[in-house]
Amino acid sequence: MASQSAAPAGLAAGPSLTLARRLNAPPERVYAAWTDPQSLIRWFGPAMVKQESVRAEIDPRVGGRYRISFDNDRGEHHEIGGAYRELLPHSRIVFSWAWHAMPERQSLVTVMLKRDGAGTLLTLHHEQLFDDAARDAHEHGWIGTLDKLERHFG
Repeated sequence: MASQSAAPAGLAAGPSLTLARRLNAPPERVYAAWTDPQSLIRWFGPAMVKQESVRAEIDPRVGGRYRISFDNDRGEHHEIGGAYRELLPHSRIVFSWAWHAMPERQSLVTVMLKRDGAGTLLTLHHEQLFDDAARDAHEHGWIGTLDKLERHFG
């Protein structure tokens, strides 16, 4: 689902997308999957990512930075990074997002977690994307990434 939203201070308006999944793990485990580098490297990245190439440096505190790098099956190397804007344990993670090759195209990702019985309802909202093509590419990437996260929790 793609939608438009108002821009927070410091970011230009741009397209956004929202995706939702139900995961077979409690919010505590899902939150850890996003904030612990050893957990994140097991599932992060869309389908074409070589999982053994994923590296993550994470400082999960407000103002802390993260960097994730990976290689895809075409031999291309990619890096993304940003800073955490909000961390509410087991319920919400907000972070800036920028590809190393295009740091001027900063956007914002919000991951919301809500307990659903023994599982978690995850909603990912990625906003302030550069243009519709960037939104479509990120939507494709996030769908593949969330597919892997879903499989990670079986």
